[in-house]
Amino acid sequence: MTFATVADKNEIEGQMPWADRDIPATLYGVLSRTTGKFPSRNAVSYQLFSGPKDKAETLSWQQLHDKTVQTANLFRKLGVGEKDVVAYILPNCNETMLTFLGGAIAGIVNPINPLLEPEQIASILRETGAKVVVTLKAFPKTDVAQKTAEAVRHAPGVDTVLEVDLLRYLTPPKSWIVPLVRPKNPTGHHADVKDFVMEVAKQNTTLDFADSAGDRVAAYFHTGGTTGMPKVAQHTYNGMIYNGWLGHELNFDETDNIICPLPLFHVFACHVIVMASLASGAHVVFPTPQGYRGEGVFDNFWKLIERWQITFIITVPTAISALMQRPIDADVSSVKNAFSGSAPLPLELFKRFEAATGVQIVEGYGLTEATCLVSCNPVEGNKKVGSIGIMLPYTDVKILKGSPEGPVACAVDEVGEICISSPGVMVGATYTEAEKNRDLFHGKYLRTGDLGRVDEDEYLWITGRAKDLIIRGGHNIDPAEIEEALLGHEAVAFSGAIGQPDAHAGEVPCAFVELVEGASVTEAELLEYCKVHVHERAAQPKHMTILDELPKTAVGKVFKPDLRKHAITRVYNAALEEAGLDARVVSVVDDKKRGLVAQLSAGTKDDGAVNGVLGDFIRPWEWAQS
Repeated sequence: MTFATVADKNEIEGQMPWADRDIPATLYGVLSRTTGKFPSRNAVSYQLFSGPKDKAETLSWQQLHDKTVQTANLFRKLGVGEKDVVAYILPNCNETMLTFLGGAIAGIVNPINPLLEPEQIASILRETGAKVVVTLKAFPKTDVAQKTAEAVRHAPGVDTVLEVDLLRYLTPPKSWIVPLVRPKNPTGHHADVKDFVMEVAKQNTTLDFADSAGDRVAAYFHTGGTTGMPKVAQHTYNGMIYNGWLGHELNFDETDNIICPLPLFHVFACHVIVMASLASGAHVVFPTPQGYRGEGVFDNFWKLIERWQITFIITVPTAISALMQRPIDADVSSVKNAFSGSAPLPLELFKRFEAATGVQIVEGYGLTEATCLVSCNPVEGNKKVGSIGIMLPYTDVKILKGSPEGPVACAVDEVGEICISSPGVMVGATYTEAEKNRDLFHGKYLRTGDLGRVDEDEYLWITGRAKDLIIRGGHNIDPAEIEEALLGHEAVAFSGAIGQPDAHAGEVPCAFVELVEGASVTEAELLEYCKVHVHERAAQPKHMTILDELPKTAVGKVFKPDLRKHAITRVYNAALEEAGLDARVVSVVDDKKRGLVAQLSAGTKDDGAVNGVLGDFIRPWEWAQS
């Protein structure tokens, strides 16, 4: 199906309503249909290590179907009904895929980020009422088992813990060594502990229970925040299958091989990729438990492309930046497309990737609260770099602003809040906690908290974030966590945390403080204080600035746009100075279409040299008017 223009979107929608499309109503229905079409084709492959010749385990569609059914049957035998929850705290592996699919077929599956702290994991387990938890058996160089055990101790609803032992993926001599150095398996909680693989193998390969009659809540995904207690969003079969249908209709078919080094606790991997694979029959490759963070993945990436004959790369800006620092040392001619999400992509990175690979990156936009996908730059059509493309079929976006009479639609290129209606939006009940859904909707339109505009060609642009989240390499960080920690210091009167530009991660946290009158403390001392009191490492500020007085609004709230301008000026000037250029930021202006723009002055205006330094940053620059 062609999707290159807004006219194509309208034509697709005009063919029939979404509800009338010939699509199975349940996840098991989708899996069964694809298995019937392509039983012997590859469905999923996994490597524990990143080498192009390292051992890999591949499951065909028939094998994936049968093992998924066995997993779902196991969960039912452990007391999981359609409204009960199976949580998993796992890195990527084939068992993670089986748990995701089997959990959503038997009940409600709840992926949890293994990088969260035990108290955050426990909070999610209590909020969702999880009965079964799937996690790692203690293994060298990871503390997932230990953190999970501590979390389960504080989640009384968990009856059973199923452990996945990565030892089975090893070959000698590593498989001989691990048992000798394996950490002691954690205990001390109340739940029964069983071996996942052994228990799954005992089950039938046909469903022991009737599949769901139709649409229902099938997944809980916590918001991406790495600080604070995450909120939990509800996802239905309808929203999950819609995301899969989009991937199949617009991008993938059974001949595609997709490399996805993204974590299977995130909607990008689970809904955009796994569900699209289920709908299309495409083969997905997961390299290493940590994906892009895995040892040697960047160094071996292009060789893995050649090994698996990858046609579609799934990535994020931080990964693209790292890949562009390495030579393309393999045959990558099989690659047709690359898709980037999670954070804005700098223009220079887009150009560099295209020049190196001959492939243009497709940028998209999605969010956990809308199941995921909202818009993307069309694969075959005009790509406006920096925009997040055109709205996907059956998704409607309105840019709304407040007025005395209520929300009103913005004009072309006028900035307002991005609000979304789609099959992925669960109207009125996005979060499990009813209180969190208050003021979250304008009618059927979900309020994203993102600020943006729609241009004359109906391309969507993000210009800011009403929620002030810091997006570090695709991970959302709530600045309140940093600010509250700093306010605990006796010398701090006011604090403000923002994301400062970073050439690799897009943004990293930085903080500004105003001191109590007469108090004395250094910026270095406050950074050390944060290392203790900001518990999540990703949220710890990378820079601290003490100001005589923080900029504030008329009602005394810290005015963060001024802090962002301060940080952009500092970071850009430092980068220009390090590069030996005389250009400097003289002001940062708020452009209605582009957001914050750094204006530069120089004795000699060298566009190429400046772009070589600042092109990797998200925020744009221009020469100041003389």
